[in-house]
Amino acid sequence: MAKATKTKILSFTLPNKVGQLAAAAELVSAAKLQVTAFCAADMGNSAEFLVLTDKNVKAAKALASLGVEIKEEDVLAVQMSNKPGRLAKMARKLADAGVNIRRSWATAYSGKTATCVIQTSDDAKALAALKPKKK
Repeated sequence: MAKATKTKILSFTLPNKVGQLAAAAELVSAAKLQVTAFCAADMGNSAEFLVLTDKNVKAAKALASLGVEIKEEDVLAVQMSNKPGRLAKMARKLADAGVNIRRSWATAYSGKTATCVIQTSDDAKALAALKPKKK
């Protein structure tokens, strides 16, 4: 059904103004890092950024010139088939296991797979709930 992997994201807040995503993305790009997922959200006067890269330590150093606190947070990256109902099945498995989803975002515009990044109340329970059942 889905393949869940425990990983970490970088999170930081910047003033909410034009060009902030460009500035952050350019710093990561200049460090020759692969962004595998990101989320940016308007929060009034500020904007929250969540970035998943292939090398977070190097990415944090690259982003340091923004002059903000950069935190590393645990998340799960869940890869699943890009088919109707897959998100519902994943969410139901987590709910049935008593796992609260604190934050989530995903991409599945086209292609055969979708990736969903989730922060949960209990990653160990979530990983167990999403583990494929043996036949």
